[in-house]
Amino acid sequence: MLPTSPYRLPDPSLEALLGEDTPAGDATTFALGIGDAPGVLEYRARGPMTLCGSEEAARMGQLRELTAVGPVVASGSVLEPGQLILRLEGRAADLHAVWKTSQTLMESLSGIASATAAIVAATRQGNPSAAVACTRKNFPGTKAAAIKAILCGGAAPHRLSLSETLLVFAEHRAFLDEPPAATVARLRRSWPERRIVIEVSDEAEAVLWLEAGIDVLQLEKLPVEAVARIVAIATRMPRPPLIAAAGGVNASNAEDFARAGAGVLVTSSPYFAPPRDVAVTLRPAR
Repeated sequence: MLPTSPYRLPDPSLEALLGEDTPAGDATTFALGIGDAPGVLEYRARGPMTLCGSEEAARMGQLRELTAVGPVVASGSVLEPGQLILRLEGRAADLHAVWKTSQTLMESLSGIASATAAIVAATRQGNPSAAVACTRKNFPGTKAAAIKAILCGGAAPHRLSLSETLLVFAEHRAFLDEPPAATVARLRRSWPERRIVIEVSDEAEAVLWLEAGIDVLQLEKLPVEAVARIVAIATRMPRPPLIAAAGGVNASNAEDFARAGAGVLVTSSPYFAPPRDVAVTLRPAR
C-alpha cells in the first residue's frame, strides 16, 4: 500500500493560489446578489485515478470559512469513477471563490500522481526491488506540489535541488582535466558523507567510471540492451554501484529497464502528464 498524504502545502501558498483567482472578489456572485445563500460543493473522481491535492482543497475551503462535511479522501488513495473525494458547505460566495482553484489543483496533481503510479507499477513488473525517482524538472514554482504528487504515486525525488547531491554531468567534466579516479577521490575528500553519482551516455565511458569506484552510475538515454551489459559488468565489481537508467523512461518501457537490472529508473515524464478529471457539483443547500 502506498503512503498517503505525505504533507500538506502551507497556508501562504494556498492563499496565494486563491488570491490569483479573486484579487478583488467574485464579480458575478456579487452582482447577482447570491453570496449569502447556503450551498454545497462536491468533488468526485470522473475516472480512475491516484488522488493528490485533496487536503489542499479542504484547507482552501477552511481558509474561506467553509466546512468539510464527512471524511476527506487522502492523497495517495486509488479512486474509482464517481467516488466522492470531498464535500464542502457554506456561503455561495465562498464556495465559488474556492471551486475552480481547488478543482484544478487536484486535477493537475492527480494527473502527476496517476502517471507516477503507472510507471512504478510497470517497474515492479520488471523487478519488484527497483525504484522510480522523479527529477527536479518540474515547472518552476511548483516544486512542493509536484513532489507531493510523485510521492503519492509511489516514487521518490531524484534530487530536490542542486544543493542536495553530488551528481556529475558531462557539463561538469568539461571543466576538468584529470582521470576519473582523481575526480572521485577529490569528491570523497570534499563531501565524505555524500554518494557520488556520475551520468554517462556511452558504454565505454561507463566502464571508466565504474573502475573509478563511484556509488551510482546514471545511464543517460542508453538502450535497454546497453543497460543490461553495463549491469553485468557492474555486478562483477568488488563494490557494485547502483545503476540508474535515465532519459526517456516512461510507463511503456519501465518494465524493460527494470528487468535489465537498473536499480532505479529516473524520469521527468509524470510532470507532463494530462490532468485527471475531478467532477464538481455546486448547488444550493437543501
